[in-house]
Amino acid sequence: MKHEWRKKEKQLYIPKVKPELITIHEFNFLTISGKGNPNNSEFAEYIGALYPICYGIKMGLKKNPVLENYYDYTVYPLEGVWDITEEAKKNYTENTKLNKDDLVFTLMIRQPNFITKEYVIEVIEKTKLKKPNYLFDKVKFEKITEGKCVQMLHIGSYDDEPATFKIMEEFTKNKGLKRVSKIHREIYLSDFRKVSAEKLKTVLRFNVQ
Repeated sequence: MKHEWRKKEKQLYIPKVKPELITIHEFNFLTISGKGNPNNSEFAEYIGALYPICYGIKMGLKKNPVLENYYDYTVYPLEGVWDITEEAKKNYTENTKLNKDDLVFTLMIRQPNFITKEYVIEVIEKTKLKKPNYLFDKVKFEKITEGKCVQMLHIGSYDDEPATFKIMEEFTKNKGLKRVSKIHREIYLSDFRKVSAEKLKTVLRFNVQ
């Protein structure tokens, strides 16, 4: 039976429209890091470097399931971890208006537990031959543990996220916890190319202690 994250892992990917505390253990990811404004055309190229490899892994194993404990699965959603440059942090205050050109990001797509680094490297090399992309060499296989987090479903434009973060931060304070940093994670449940801004669904998450 195919593993579908929307049905099997609702706690991680389909949270409620209110803050909640969650602990997230180690998972495999394909990642790619960069910096700059996500509205620029180059940003789409970073996304375009991840998906061909993800589908290469999925379809390659479906045809030839060579990895132990293999099962068919739905490709996981795109995620992004966001920060700002060290230079921007020097002048940052709570009232500073965000300059999107100062953003630093790591985009990623989760992989099932049976995926190995060696298999990913094989698929990347095959993908390079089929559809060259200068960013393929920046794609990495990483094991990432998020740990204790506060998360919430945000519905609406990405530009309206600060209001949701304020709700999450108030929840964190009421729980006697503290946000670790301004770094945060976004999980994109909607395709921004097909869904209007006011209907976009994005999981927002940050680490607490």
